[in-house]
Amino acid sequence: MAELSTVARPYAEALFGAVRDDAEGLDRWADRVDELAQVAALPDVQAALNDPRLSAKQRFELFVGLVKSDLPPAARNFIELLTENGRLLLLPEISAQFNALKLRHEGSAQAEIVSAYELDAAQVDALVAGLEKKFGLKIEAHVTVDPELIGGVRVTVGDQVLDTSVQAQLAGLRDALAA
Repeated sequence: MAELSTVARPYAEALFGAVRDDAEGLDRWADRVDELAQVAALPDVQAALNDPRLSAKQRFELFVGLVKSDLPPAARNFIELLTENGRLLLLPEISAQFNALKLRHEGSAQAEIVSAYELDAAQVDALVAGLEKKFGLKIEAHVTVDPELIGGVRVTVGDQVLDTSVQAQLAGLRDALAA
């Protein structure tokens, strides 16, 4: 079966292309897609949407009825398209890819920084400055701690991973010795 991200990508790109110049703005659309993704991620909603007794029209009405905010015609059309193609449950992945497209359009990107130890603000700022220089983008950093790294950091920006952790170096050494 295809990766969820591979299946979700055309939907995210199509939605982004359709609303990129919308008068409401990308931030409003990103919020809307996030809300749809949150509804689709609920276990009860997933169970109901997988019920084979429901028609596509019933799934659409059920899903739209669960969304709290008012949906413009473009959003309703998007949900209807996903429903007809059996892709409503991809909304969390579509949302993630839509937000990545939005950030890229704005000239920025999210960086997931995982450190072996707690980083202070100055260290994070220095790391972000280096990443911004390397990628040529404004970086929004999300920092977490994982003691299993032993030392160093692992940075993920989009689909690129920079791993300078001791754990990665030890794995590389192990692989070299095993070869």
